[in-house]
Amino acid sequence: MTGRVGLVPTMGALHAGHLALVAAARAANDHVIVTIFVNPTQFAANEDLAKYPRDLPHDLELLRSAGVDVVFTPTPDLMYPAGFQTWVDVIEVAKGLEGARRPGHFRGVATVVAKLFNLTQPDEAYFGQKDAQQVAVIQRMVRDMNFPLRVVVCPTVREADGLAMSSRNVYLTPEQRAAAVAVPKALRAAAAAYAAGTRHPKDLREIMMSEVENEPAAALEYVSVAAADSLVELELPTDVPLLLSLSVRFGTTHLIDNQILPPPEP
Repeated sequence: MTGRVGLVPTMGALHAGHLALVAAARAANDHVIVTIFVNPTQFAANEDLAKYPRDLPHDLELLRSAGVDVVFTPTPDLMYPAGFQTWVDVIEVAKGLEGARRPGHFRGVATVVAKLFNLTQPDEAYFGQKDAQQVAVIQRMVRDMNFPLRVVVCPTVREADGLAMSSRNVYLTPEQRAAAVAVPKALRAAAAAYAAGTRHPKDLREIMMSEVENEPAAALEYVSVAAADSLVELELPTDVPLLLSLSVRFGTTHLIDNQILPPPEP
């Protein structure tokens, strides 16, 4: 395959967020490869691997219409053959947030993405900002391991009411789906307070917590105000970009979302 190659790794159950990544890759590259692989090594024993949404025929039709050149759909046996024993561990940026809630998750993510990079040899790889910690892990892996490619991070694609698009949204009941707007609402409230002059991380966390706790159907798992580059949790005001993020459960469905805040004007 000659010319520039853009890669969009996915786990399938595609939605408009994935297609936005495809469109960005299509605009900047001669060829686009999409991978569809529900990676078992990033799921814990008590997580939703077996019921994770899958609709390969629909996914393939969407990708055909989007002008994708190659769709790679490996099996677990191909990616993790008998005797497999090599793993990629990104240490510091994987420790908190989802890494603390899901031990081993990012080892699975980094390993499978490294394998997909090796198998497809892209010039650019496209990921969504919604999975901010995953992006940070992959960016660190690419730097540390000298992968000859560029990681392109695309904005989160949202529903009309602000909820971040996610394959897991299909798990929500109608009542839970209505309640889930508490997640983007919490981010907007903290961002508005920051724009109005609120700078202390503790205050920003409390604003997000209050918004979520006002929704009876929501079970807050964590809120975070961290340095956007290192994901180190902040305890004092700072002049670096901030990552606001939170994890909220609606029934058995776990939703994450985030927003980056620029440094305050001098």
